[in-house]
Amino acid sequence: MRLIFFLLFFISTVTLAQEKQKPAQRDPYLQAPVTNTPQPAKPENKVKIIHTDYLKKDTKYDGNQYLSGNVQIEHQGSILTADEVVIYNDENFVKAIGNTKLQNTDGSVITAGEMEYDGNTQKGVARKNVVLTDPKQTIKTEIMYYDRLSNQAYFNTGGTISDGQTMMYTKAATYFLDTKMIDFVGNVKIDSKDYIIEGPNIKQNQNTKVAEFFGPTTITNRANPKNRIYTERGTYRMNSKEAFLTKNSKIFYNDKILTGDDMYYNQLTGFGKATGNVTLDDPKERRYIKGGYGEIFEKKDSAMMTKNPYAVKAFEKDSMYFAAEKILSYQRPDSADPTIKKSFLRAFKKGRFYKSNAQGRADSIAFNETDGVMHMYVKPILWSGEKQVTGDKVEAYFNTKNENIDSLKVIGNAFAISKVDSLNLKDEFNQVKGKLMTVYYENNNIKEAKVIGNAQAIAYADDEDENKKKERIGITLSSCGIIGALFEEKGLQIISCSIGAVSDTYPMSKIEPAKRKFPDFNWNTKDRIRKWQDILVDTPDYEEIQYTSDGDLYNKAQEAVEKEKAKEEAKKPKRVRK
Repeated sequence: MRLIFFLLFFISTVTLAQEKQKPAQRDPYLQAPVTNTPQPAKPENKVKIIHTDYLKKDTKYDGNQYLSGNVQIEHQGSILTADEVVIYNDENFVKAIGNTKLQNTDGSVITAGEMEYDGNTQKGVARKNVVLTDPKQTIKTEIMYYDRLSNQAYFNTGGTISDGQTMMYTKAATYFLDTKMIDFVGNVKIDSKDYIIEGPNIKQNQNTKVAEFFGPTTITNRANPKNRIYTERGTYRMNSKEAFLTKNSKIFYNDKILTGDDMYYNQLTGFGKATGNVTLDDPKERRYIKGGYGEIFEKKDSAMMTKNPYAVKAFEKDSMYFAAEKILSYQRPDSADPTIKKSFLRAFKKGRFYKSNAQGRADSIAFNETDGVMHMYVKPILWSGEKQVTGDKVEAYFNTKNENIDSLKVIGNAFAISKVDSLNLKDEFNQVKGKLMTVYYENNNIKEAKVIGNAQAIAYADDEDENKKKERIGITLSSCGIIGALFEEKGLQIISCSIGAVSDTYPMSKIEPAKRKFPDFNWNTKDRIRKWQDILVDTPDYEEIQYTSDGDLYNKAQEAVEKEKAKEEAKKPKRVRK
């Protein structure tokens, strides 16, 4: 391209006849005001006519010099060939007509049906099946405009650019010869065997193979069109298939969508990351994860989110929320059927979850979303209504059809606590504990518990009179190998107690308040998750509820005992020292 600028410039400055001719009919691009004063060429810049079959001043071209038939012109090793060449000496203007071809010493070539060049403005036009080839690419269009001063070539009639690996289609493009940068504008499409890029404004460096995007742009994976990249501002390294995205960007992969303020994605490795307002959306699983930083691993079908992350699992009636210092999501083939993938979610360090009928905390939480099984590890605590369950490990089983929790399995130091009456602040709690506990739900509430191994229970016992008014009988202490307990509205009924069973009921006046709780009683209202927003902090740090201990009957009984002791002491004879 550069050689055509030089060649045509030198052709236009060849000194010819000095008589006045009519102005040449120019392309509109070349009709800028000019002085049309001949500019004499330096001797070393003169063009040599190597060959022409015919040379004369033709009236057809208003007396300008006319060359025809195998015209061949040489300048500093570059050769221009054409069927016809007309030189307008007074205007420093040249026309080459028919099979025009400019061959550069570096191997680049321009071919066209015709060419025009203005030596004063150093601008030119090539028309009709224009083809520019150089070691980097081949450009094809109908009309190409070029400017030697700015070293640019431009077309707006639609064209293609091919580099042997990609084919580029665009309405308009500017080619910067110095930097090998191409600025595409208007319905741009870059097509390769691996991907398709489409956008309204793309700049591409043919040396570095780096493309820049200005406007809504999509990079589509040819093998899997659902996997694609969308951005409104970004950079793409075409050789390494790396994308750097900075505005309104999305990465679509494996039916998931990653968004963020600043993003990176490698199509070869399938690794991507995002910072800022990051969201990983999984419409198929009806779940999304948000955080300040995220990574995805397309080939492993896994993702990680940090910086205050939380996840939302959407259900028809009642969504489920998770939070932790780090959240992982991944899919794995079903061991029974490898064609089926199961989805998993893991929350590490200070894990929290919220559902309207169950809330919990643990150092880590693992949730099998497909089967509805949740594992809570290291100091787990789960609340359900005014009931609390703790242990070394908790497993929760959700019904994936009705979205409710069905049961819990508590392994090691299992402990269930139930407020006797949630409507008052009396320090009264039903308790059951043991090595292993299975808790069953009914209508989203804890209904029954079965405890195995060193099972113990503390249950407040009530009786109803003929008017169905409840009256406190006392407290039952039970110790068995296996306990079956039924949680009622305001009570805990021991329905079975087997293997070394010991069970006694004490009137309220006979059991001191300290013995109404197990030594490891751990009712927690400070860290209790009461609304989904509570998972967004390590702890909501609620003020601990202060309960009133009801020890009046016991205290009165103790006072009566003390009085009786005092009376007995008074009856004893007093010894007097003589």
